[in-house]
Amino acid sequence: MSETRVFSRREIEARIVAGDTLIIVEDHVLRLHAWQDIHPGGRLVIQHMVGRDATDEVSIHRIGRVEREWVNFVPPIQGGIFKEEIKSESTDAILAWDSDVIERSTPSSSKARYSATSRPNNQREFRPAGRLVPPPGGDNDGGVGTSQAVQGWKINALPDSFTAIAIQEAIDADIARYPSLDAATQRNITHKFRALHQRVYNEGFYDCRISEYIKEVVRYCVLFGLFLFCLDRQWYILSGATLGIFWQQIMFTAHDAGHCGISHNFVMDSLIGIFIGNFCCGLSIGWWKSSHNVHHLVTNDPVHDPDTQNVPLFSISPAFFSSVESSYYNGFQFPWNSFADYAVRLQKWTYYPIMAVARFNLYYLSWLHLASRRSIKRGTAAWIRPTEIVAILCYVYLFFYLLLWRTISDWQNAAIFLFVSHLATLPLQIQITLSHWGTSTSDLGPTEAFAQRQLRTTMDVACPEWLDFVHGGLQFQTAHHLFPRVPRHNLRRLQGLVKDFCEETAIEYQILGFVDGNHHVLNKLQQITDQAKRLAAHSEERSG
Repeated sequence: MSETRVFSRREIEARIVAGDTLIIVEDHVLRLHAWQDIHPGGRLVIQHMVGRDATDEVSIHRIGRVEREWVNFVPPIQGGIFKEEIKSESTDAILAWDSDVIERSTPSSSKARYSATSRPNNQREFRPAGRLVPPPGGDNDGGVGTSQAVQGWKINALPDSFTAIAIQEAIDADIARYPSLDAATQRNITHKFRALHQRVYNEGFYDCRISEYIKEVVRYCVLFGLFLFCLDRQWYILSGATLGIFWQQIMFTAHDAGHCGISHNFVMDSLIGIFIGNFCCGLSIGWWKSSHNVHHLVTNDPVHDPDTQNVPLFSISPAFFSSVESSYYNGFQFPWNSFADYAVRLQKWTYYPIMAVARFNLYYLSWLHLASRRSIKRGTAAWIRPTEIVAILCYVYLFFYLLLWRTISDWQNAAIFLFVSHLATLPLQIQITLSHWGTSTSDLGPTEAFAQRQLRTTMDVACPEWLDFVHGGLQFQTAHHLFPRVPRHNLRRLQGLVKDFCEETAIEYQILGFVDGNHHVLNKLQQITDQAKRLAAHSEERSG
């Protein structure tokens, strides 16, 4: 098909109905139907962009152009409806969406419905009206305010339920706090962000300085040498601690490799990631890439971002009170039951103890991924899965058999070593959550610009420059989420440009120190706990 062809919005919609996987990049139409199954970042990365302007996320496979300024569809995986015909092609009719109702559903089982009502300054209010599955305790008025039950990956909340009210309160707070969602404002943010992106490219922020990684490799070798030295002298606590710190530090480089940010070569960076993640640390880099790439696209979305889906142990959004069905886990429902209600009430106090042993859960998720069809790649990436399995089996042999079973003298010391080495990775587990668990989890709809959503759902951690190595450079999460493939050692310099961009666009730049960030997350956990208690009281009143 010629690249010069101009597609109308109606043609794009009809092609999506016919089965084409289409996204928009710089006014060009990309058809990714065949590519999505072999995409290195996973099929879901493409699915979350269908019908959307993905210029700020991806730029490949152009098949044509679109006419006029593009208005985003809601991707099918997120519940978007696509019709074969539209009565009017006028911009006003397209924005109106059938009598002021925006329906979000897929052609098959994945359906949801959002009503839209007029708001000041041309903003639109998205109010969930999902399937009639109330949380335990009777938060169901028999369907008042909802005309039909719809199914799929969504939040199963009634429009006038406690949960829906809590979700809407969070949406309203974000709408008041951030720039208007009207098309002109968001388009201006997008244009300014693309200008910033061009500047980032022109000024060499994507250039990887190998000398910085040489410094890191020296640090890794020192830590590993200390581990062996202490192990030889049977100082098991010190030996375990230095091994855990080694794991924590070396995974920062695995992170860069997972983003293809070191050599910018898929095969080379994949090999680096597998060596560090699977062989050295026992964690599947393929699992990490599968979940992390989706996390970057739909950050903090309770339905789509796997990093938020920690029920029954933790909840960072009232959306989970209504049993969220995960698109990442193929419709698996995270039920809000009596155990979840009890555990979330204690989450402020269990946060640190559970994070201390979170690495064991990463082992489980890694093996779960490698045993699933999701890990099977095709084409030139078919070697990834077997290589990962071999590398992770080597880790199991070296760590659990040779080290714990054969080298350490008795089971008590082996247990101490196992616990201390995994406990030492606690700072990394905490840092990962600091940048997102205290920020917004609201979905403000498809009109929100990529840059605004990333800044709204991400927070930086402030620290002096000499402590950057402790955080691995990933304390600059806002810059990293805006430019994921920029190497970590360039993020501190990039932070200044992000601050200027925030000031220019009136988007709040969120940053707290490590201690204040911990307090902020704990307060967020307590806020959700308080809402869970109010939900229980609300349900008891209605059932009584």
